[in-house]
Amino acid sequence: MRERKVDVFMKKNGLKIGDLIKVVEKDGTVYEGIVMPPYELSPGETLTIKLDNGYNIGVLIDAIESIEVVEKAKEAPKMEFREVLPRKEGLPDVTILGTGGTIASRIDYKTGAVHAAFTAEELAKAVPEIFDIANITPKLLFNIMSEDMKPEYWKRIAREAAKALNSGEDGVVIAHGTDTMGYTSAALSFMLGNLTKPVVLVGSQRSSDRPSSDAATNLICATRMATADAAEVMVVMHGETGDTYCLAHRGTKVRKMHTSRRDTFRSINDVPIAKVWPDGKIEYLRDDYRKRSEGEVEVDDRFEERVAILKIYPGITSELLEFLVDKGYKGIVLEGTGLGHTPNDMIPAIERAVESGVAVCMTSQCLYGRVNLNVYSTGRRLLKAGVIPCEDMLPETAYVKLGWVLGHTDDLGEVKKMMLTNYAGEITPYTRFDTFLR
Repeated sequence: MRERKVDVFMKKNGLKIGDLIKVVEKDGTVYEGIVMPPYELSPGETLTIKLDNGYNIGVLIDAIESIEVVEKAKEAPKMEFREVLPRKEGLPDVTILGTGGTIASRIDYKTGAVHAAFTAEELAKAVPEIFDIANITPKLLFNIMSEDMKPEYWKRIAREAAKALNSGEDGVVIAHGTDTMGYTSAALSFMLGNLTKPVVLVGSQRSSDRPSSDAATNLICATRMATADAAEVMVVMHGETGDTYCLAHRGTKVRKMHTSRRDTFRSINDVPIAKVWPDGKIEYLRDDYRKRSEGEVEVDDRFEERVAILKIYPGITSELLEFLVDKGYKGIVLEGTGLGHTPNDMIPAIERAVESGVAVCMTSQCLYGRVNLNVYSTGRRLLKAGVIPCEDMLPETAYVKLGWVLGHTDDLGEVKKMMLTNYAGEITPYTRFDTFLR
């Protein structure tokens, strides 16, 4: 296989992964940073370096005038990990389940790989403050990117969380990638319906090696909530762009609303459960949360995976819906326009789908507000066709709930009844106008 230009350049200049270098471009631009592994799928025309601010940049090989090695990469010392956790008498017990993501991770600059910090020494080194909050038992379930999350993994997480709680742990923290965290938090909210202790999902927007990382603050606050009074599935992430406090969001009402901001997570159509500070202060923002209690946690993870979300857009035809029906899908969540609408020429196909036993539910792509199919004639036709209006549920929450409901019954009358039953705070009793994100 022919060597790429970047590989030849690195050999010629004696560069190794992890070297601190100074690069001067032909136009006089100067960069200083750490040499990173070339991206596997790149054509090899650029040298990748990590700047001091944590960002990676690619410098065109042909644009480089000179290069200087400021400091050679140091060989990482071999570490002998001892699985001995620091434990303090009188502290609560918390299990941290790892699923992947950047939370509590570190970068190995020799390889460019991100490693989950789930040995005792690595975890303590990453965020040692959590050992002053609770006695920690870490367990790595799997190490995946959150876009690779699947319903079968939700089931395993639910079972492991229940196992930990039923064995005497005071709470569970689940380290998770942020992209699909809202789906997982909704799934656990339905699968762990009789919670008696907290289950807290946490992630980070910035990896731990970056100066702007939110990992430590998020994990500290999540551990605080895992020892607190709210016995719900929650997502704990930054509440604002600084490191002052985090918000604990109900698992069925939370959504990632920005690709990169540290305060990306928002409670939609509802208020968060609490504000939590790293020093342990907790301010509850509502009093209707489930309280910590005694009792076994049961897992109800029956789930029908043949469920899909279909976004409505101008020009959409019935073809996509009919394709899903023909492929044997048992449920379809429509992400409708406005109050919950589709083009009128789709309604006959929707009616045929319902008549064939497919559950068709309606949410709104507006996210904020509530589906109401009684206002316009289109909505009334959809109701007549058998569409189930999902109140103010988020589309992803409705998708997860429909899969969970269909895991219990395929009777459409019972499906409708269960979809309109509020199991885990997924439906607010009235529309709150004070929660709209401005």
